[in-house]
Amino acid sequence: MEKHLNKIIQGTHHDPFQVLGAHFSGNKEQTATIRTFQPHAKTINLLIDGKSLEMTQTHQEGFFEIILNRTTLQDPHLDPYSYQFQITYMDDNSHTCNDPYRFLPALEEKDRYLFNFGTHYELYRHMGAHPAMFSDITGIIFRVWAPAATRVSILGNFNSWDGRTHPMRSLGNSGIWELFLPGVGVDEPYKFEIRTQDGSLLKKIDPFQFFGELRPKTASLTHGLGNYQWHDETWQERKNQTAPYTQPQSTYEVHAGSWQRDPDEPDRFFTFRELAEKLIPYVKELGFTHIELMPVMEHPLDESWGYQVTAPFSLSSRFGTPQDFKYFVDQCHQSDIGVILDWVPAHFPRDAHSLARFDGTALFEHEDPRQGSHPDWGTLIYNYGRREISNFLIANALFWLDIYHIDGLRVDAVASMLYLDYSRSEGEWLPNREGGRENLEAIEFLRHLNSIVYDRFPNTLMIAEESTSFYGVSKPADIGGLGFGFKWNMGWMNDILHYFRFDPIHRKYHHNDLTFSITYAFSENFILPLSHDEVVHGKGSLINKMPGDDWQKFANLRLLLLGMWTHPGKKLLFMGCEFGQWREWDCKRGLDFHLFSQIPLHSQCRDFVRELNSLYRKHACLWEMDSDSSTFQWMTHEDRANSVISYARFGHDRRSHLVCLLNHTPQTLTDYRLPLPAPGKYELVLNSDSKHFGGSNVMTGKYFQAVPAGAGRTGFYCTITVPPLAGIILKSRPHP
Repeated sequence: MEKHLNKIIQGTHHDPFQVLGAHFSGNKEQTATIRTFQPHAKTINLLIDGKSLEMTQTHQEGFFEIILNRTTLQDPHLDPYSYQFQITYMDDNSHTCNDPYRFLPALEEKDRYLFNFGTHYELYRHMGAHPAMFSDITGIIFRVWAPAATRVSILGNFNSWDGRTHPMRSLGNSGIWELFLPGVGVDEPYKFEIRTQDGSLLKKIDPFQFFGELRPKTASLTHGLGNYQWHDETWQERKNQTAPYTQPQSTYEVHAGSWQRDPDEPDRFFTFRELAEKLIPYVKELGFTHIELMPVMEHPLDESWGYQVTAPFSLSSRFGTPQDFKYFVDQCHQSDIGVILDWVPAHFPRDAHSLARFDGTALFEHEDPRQGSHPDWGTLIYNYGRREISNFLIANALFWLDIYHIDGLRVDAVASMLYLDYSRSEGEWLPNREGGRENLEAIEFLRHLNSIVYDRFPNTLMIAEESTSFYGVSKPADIGGLGFGFKWNMGWMNDILHYFRFDPIHRKYHHNDLTFSITYAFSENFILPLSHDEVVHGKGSLINKMPGDDWQKFANLRLLLLGMWTHPGKKLLFMGCEFGQWREWDCKRGLDFHLFSQIPLHSQCRDFVRELNSLYRKHACLWEMDSDSSTFQWMTHEDRANSVISYARFGHDRRSHLVCLLNHTPQTLTDYRLPLPAPGKYELVLNSDSKHFGGSNVMTGKYFQAVPAGAGRTGFYCTITVPPLAGIILKSRPHP
């Protein structure tokens, strides 16, 4: 026994329950010995059945024990082993507490097995720190996975951050450690102290923390999953009955820390409860269907924008409490706005307090830097081939959908996950088991992820930010795809921004940039993004990518947006682009909303985006069959001399359609012959050159009659005046 006691004192015992708590010996085990290790105590009394019995200090380092008859300890009228310690500390303050080492293991064998097998999809309900009650005693039950650790302890104010006081119980081969701490309340800071194989002591946050301290502090908080009374039943019912592919989707991308700042405290982020009162009405007014939030999970560095996540299950404390975020999502749903989160399973930072070498080994990452180190971002790559890590990530995705009612996840940096040689030179990467460059474990992980998400939350928006030609990103896994619902169309984004940078006089030489995207527009379920990545790090704002004077810049921007909203695919626009903010995005500052009161073109641009969203939502031909090539027909695609394109968009009812014409030069084209797909009358429903949007308003007429093309030609046409640097949309008015 002395050997075991010394291990407790030295903090090296892997199973403190062999020593601490109640132990029985003697004839028929009628003698009970109760031990506790309290290195900061002066005296301890055992409180049992209304009696106070002084315990004997057996080691000066802080071991106390008492020997009782078993019947004293186990009164049939009381809860078995029901006793408390009254601890008097060196400063003569006293504290009464229950003994953590009198409780049996609580995690069932089935839960351990499913986790090690990689299929415990509600892992977040068991791991981490959860408020619990055992034998009518409340407290927090802690669990952490650290299979290579020789000892794991809980640190907190409740034990003066002394790792010797509360060592945890090892749950065998599962690698999970567990301890119930009676009396610990909610929002207590804590960490795990992990003793490694070489005897080093690591202080780590909880990988499953649900809330943590505000940076620069790093401790986890005992927040639990929490209770919130949701009021989004109508939204959830409608979402469950409606597949997203046949619905309008116009998304406003937001960085929660810099959409708007408190003018009285510009260094403070608004909480999500405060944002709910400001952001949601703004997005609703502009007609967007969804808000996409850049990562809201805990991260140490503001300038990473949340993409270097240290605690994937934790709402960042920058934005208030988890309850504040639930309120925000709830209010979005009650306003008919969906919420998408950026989610980062591709990598994690090296911060010493987080996941890196968590138990002294490469637990979450690969050991070999050719597999486990990300060359672009200086981060570590998850080991997708380890079942527990795959389970950790899949459970994390489900956590945000389940606990926070999130409607979709945009999976960041998918391309970096798919290829072993991503951003690596020859000799810096290891081929897969078949000798290829594909990351087979990551591919299997993504397929597994998507299949489970769609099984449990069928109409979730699973979106891949993927920039390569990898086959079938948004196709089902059973036909060789990755199983995502949607893919960002990075090719369209690169081509269109490349085109719009040119002075209009040179655009005729780059006409293919306008038309090429249609050749592959129906190969995936695409989302067209103009995202934060295009307006930061010296790339300039979206409005400043446009050539010409201020009037031409805004005309170009409106033209770009009209082309985007009428091109096949769902839409995403980064905040500030809707009103033409001049300044490049800065995560440390709010948007320049003051521009509305200074230059009318800004508010007119915002009005144009509102009108675009209104028209988009009204006309099903722009969204109900996005991935069907029959919904798109070129009217004019080779008018390079004028830099003009035109096309028709159809829904399932081809009689009702829209015709779009885009003029990419500042020339006004009179008597322009616009091909039309059908006879009848067409109505002008949107003109980006309208005076209401800051345009020149040169176009006259609202209705146009389609006439036969004439002898030797097919189809129909109308003659119109085409406004400069502008797009127009005509709506068919078919015969009854």
